[in-house]
Amino acid sequence: MGIGIAQVTAAVAKLPVLVMDMSEQQLKKQVGFLDKILAKDVAKGKLTEEDRLATLARITTTTKISDLAKVDFVIEAVTENPELKNKIFRDLDEITPKHAILATNTSSISITKIASATKRPEQVIGMHFMQPVPVMKLVEIIPGLATSPTTLKDTLELATAMGKVTAKSDDVPGFIANRLLMPYINEAIFALSEGLGTKEDIDTTMKLGTNVPMGPLTLADFIGLDTCLAIMRVLHTQLGDSKYRPSPLLVKYVDAGWFGEWPPSHPLFSCSVSDFHVYHAGRKNGRGFYEYKA
Repeated sequence: MGIGIAQVTAAVAKLPVLVMDMSEQQLKKQVGFLDKILAKDVAKGKLTEEDRLATLARITTTTKISDLAKVDFVIEAVTENPELKNKIFRDLDEITPKHAILATNTSSISITKIASATKRPEQVIGMHFMQPVPVMKLVEIIPGLATSPTTLKDTLELATAMGKVTAKSDDVPGFIANRLLMPYINEAIFALSEGLGTKEDIDTTMKLGTNVPMGPLTLADFIGLDTCLAIMRVLHTQLGDSKYRPSPLLVKYVDAGWFGEWPPSHPLFSCSVSDFHVYHAGRKNGRGFYEYKA
């Protein structure tokens, strides 16, 4: 999701962005995909060539976390791994300027817990972007227990400059979006495992019966089944309620390496298969509840 966040920051907010990743190859791949998307927007008349070049000029890349020593605002977007996030925030606390705000794109992990890894918990906040970032309008803003009003104000202003609509959530497991969404998806997986209906029956019922753009099993594939399982485990562990117990079928699929892949021809999104892979949250192995061709 990092390159999507970089895109809206550079293209919409028109701010300079430094994208950091451990892999130089991955950085080149992501920026290359972004260039293709911007070029298509130019061809469709959605963007001028000057704007495309200006957007790309605002984005620089690095493989060294030490290069973040002069930034004003950091948005971390690694996987849902508490230990990894805590390590990154400890490093960021040492490297970045004392005034810098440290935001996390976590979808379920405690902001207060992440903030405790730093000496500046008042400057740590959650910015939960939706996937894919350039398409989806919402950003959940989650202050931690110690987050200051100034940090909250500055974060809300940045999200608005990115063209996003914000919703503020308390720092509870799953926040608002995933506290509601993931049990819904998990229950659909239970229904499938119990033979309540086929995957097509379940998705069609919810899609046409409740007017959502995609059914819960299709959505799970799009999000990534490994991500769904990670969030359900956070909800189950942190809230301690059996209603958040991950479906054994979800666990089995993840154990099998079937993480899911969204077919980006869905009309909700206006980009091609290769383009959408830039924003795809799951791993591209072509198998989840459905099978997808490359």
